[in-house]
Amino acid sequence: MQVCILMGSPRLNGNSAELCKPFIDELRLHKTDVEYITLHGKRVAPCLGCYRCQNVAGEYGCVQRDDMQAIVDSILKADVLVFATPIYTWQVTPSLKAVMDRMYGLNKFYGSVPRSVLNADQAYALIATCGYDLDYGAGLLDEGLRRWCAHSGRPYLGMYAARDDDDLASFQTATAITGAREFALKILKYKRNSRNGKQEGNAAL
Repeated sequence: MQVCILMGSPRLNGNSAELCKPFIDELRLHKTDVEYITLHGKRVAPCLGCYRCQNVAGEYGCVQRDDMQAIVDSILKADVLVFATPIYTWQVTPSLKAVMDRMYGLNKFYGSVPRSVLNADQAYALIATCGYDLDYGAGLLDEGLRRWCAHSGRPYLGMYAARDDDDLASFQTATAITGAREFALKILKYKRNSRNGKQEGNAAL
């Protein structure tokens, strides 16, 4: 099993990175390959909305040449793609939003080529940190990813979020660590079930 984590925080050792540590540890404890990609400093231009990727069959097809091509290569290798981010104005960070918008080329829905999804067998998941009550702070992003997955016909494995009450210490508590490890186990359970033909669809397990 391969998991790709896209880290959107500009703080490489910040709260979101801290919350990912026990999550990654648990995955690796169960012999899972994890690729952790820090987006801060990567060169990913905004989507142009040109639709040219929609007319290229069988490959990503974006006309812009920057770090997004390598990121897409990593995305396509993964069984599960995890978006990790602090909440900025009820959304992901700018660097992660640019990547998510540029992922448009993975769904061929609106052009001249046959309808397809290049990563159709991949599930998405979300790890988020915020300064408010979790439903108020991260609920909109959670719902957005749920709709994205439903639109693309892929499973959404849900969100694990923790609140910032005391900066980094909030994400080093036994509760935060246990929650991150349990979320990793949910992802592992999904993969076992999908291998056994028991995939549960677009819902958190």
